[in-house]
Amino acid sequence: MNSEIEARLESFGIGLAAESPAVSIFMRESCVAMVGRTPGGGLSMGSTGMMTDNGLSYLVWREGQPRLAAKGGEVAAGQDQVEAIRKFSEDLKAALQLS
Repeated sequence: MNSEIEARLESFGIGLAAESPAVSIFMRESCVAMVGRTPGGGLSMGSTGMMTDNGLSYLVWREGQPRLAAKGGEVAAGQDQVEAIRKFSEDLKAALQLS
């Protein structure tokens, strides 16, 4: 990762948790996202999740209600959790200059 991207990530308070040739994992507080590298050298961001007591959970909507789904079940998502995931996703896209 180049220093320009590292500076943008830092400005958003986003850290690089792990990196391999194929994928990077980014975190801020309890939010997590994986970003893969495409064959053409670009980046592709996967879904943003949140670490919970049940492990990595993803925001899903059931009958208009936000839920955090993890292996083995799901729980209601609070508005603060929904906002944290939304903001993290937006900030990571901006830092990586993804559309």
